[in-house]
Amino acid sequence: MIRRTLKTLIVVLSLAPLAGWMVASGSGENARAPRLAIARLQYDGGGDWYANPSAIPNLLKAIRARTSFPVETAEARVTLMDDRLWDYPFLHLTGHGNVAFTDNEALRLREYLSRGGFLHIDDNYGLDEHIRREMKKVFADREFVDVPLTHPVYRVVYDFPNGLPKIHEHDGKPARGFGIFLGNRLAVYYSYSSDLGNGWEDVGTYTTDPTALHEQALKMGINLFTYAVTSRPAS
Repeated sequence: MIRRTLKTLIVVLSLAPLAGWMVASGSGENARAPRLAIARLQYDGGGDWYANPSAIPNLLKAIRARTSFPVETAEARVTLMDDRLWDYPFLHLTGHGNVAFTDNEALRLREYLSRGGFLHIDDNYGLDEHIRREMKKVFADREFVDVPLTHPVYRVVYDFPNGLPKIHEHDGKPARGFGIFLGNRLAVYYSYSSDLGNGWEDVGTYTTDPTALHEQALKMGINLFTYAVTSRPAS
């Protein structure tokens, strides 16, 4: 408990970059301070971007209850071309099928991430080939790499010495945490073959998943959000 309290204090003291950071496409009077919230990314291509409807609200409630972040508890929804995109420090993309970015959307996502935004991609099973193709439009010169087990995302609040937890079983593959780094900053975290979003959903939604996995999923989600909002470059 003492250790977690100290970690939470460090988190609060680390919020200065967020407070001073603006990702608005405009500046001056048109710039807006980012909100402590999570936005679900709505995309084209036919995939179910709306999957796991109770996941984000449950994660936000856990963040608010277990940390000192005064997060909004309602899920936001944005497209890449939405002006409100710049309001949100954390984007969540999930689904089971196809994803399609236009060239303009890919450029917009690249700009968002380059300015300090964070994208969490959660493979809900069946997303992998599509999201890898589309992220190549965003960063043609970068590949997904395994996020090292020593990375802060696995220990910033809760410790995950073995990395991304396995939450929901599909085909026996191990959970893997992939990332895209911009310099030293992890800008995209891709939870593959884990199904964190299933674990964030209401307990009992998936009867084969024990409650302990729901707790592990929430803890990993808290780590992701904490890292995202405290690793931003100062403006």
